[in-house]
Amino acid sequence: MKAGLVSDKQLIKEYLSGNQISIEKLISRHKSRVYAYILMIVKGTDLADDIFQDTFIKVINTLNSGSYKEEGKFIQWVMRIAHNLIIDYFRKSKRIPVIDNNHKEYDIFDTIRFTDASVEDQMITDQIHEDVRNLIEYLPVEQKEVLVMRHYADMSFKDIAEQTEVSINTALGRMRYALINLRKLIKEKNVILNA
Repeated sequence: MKAGLVSDKQLIKEYLSGNQISIEKLISRHKSRVYAYILMIVKGTDLADDIFQDTFIKVINTLNSGSYKEEGKFIQWVMRIAHNLIIDYFRKSKRIPVIDNNHKEYDIFDTIRFTDASVEDQMITDQIHEDVRNLIEYLPVEQKEVLVMRHYADMSFKDIAEQTEVSINTALGRMRYALINLRKLIKEKNVILNA
């Protein structure tokens, strides 16, 4: 059976039965998404590498201890672990995360691909993405956090609410205000978001 066709749940089961390759497949399947989320928040590749590694060490330890409960999607559980490790890091260092749009080593928007885009179209698209990243910087931290978790980490509002320890309505409200504020910023700064 191809790895893409095997569910996360089945790979976990196989790993717990002694198949070490299954955990490698699981990590490989989700590494880009988890790493992109971590890097988007912490900005430094060294720190992102450390948190990414710590995330999967915690995943493996939890699986090995038998305390993992299949209550939802595996990836959402992993994202929660990564998010909590990021929060722990910022609490220890007493730093508030902001999204740095000048980070050139890895750019989340570079993972978006368009079919048959001309060079001009790609340049316009790149400029639009850069403009949006710049506008996100102006958002309050709580709104920025929800926006990143929802659109970059593809987390549900239920998971976002759990991670940020607020109600679903509060998470939805923060997202709503983030979008309202982005629209205002687009108008104020005369940003054109289409080709």
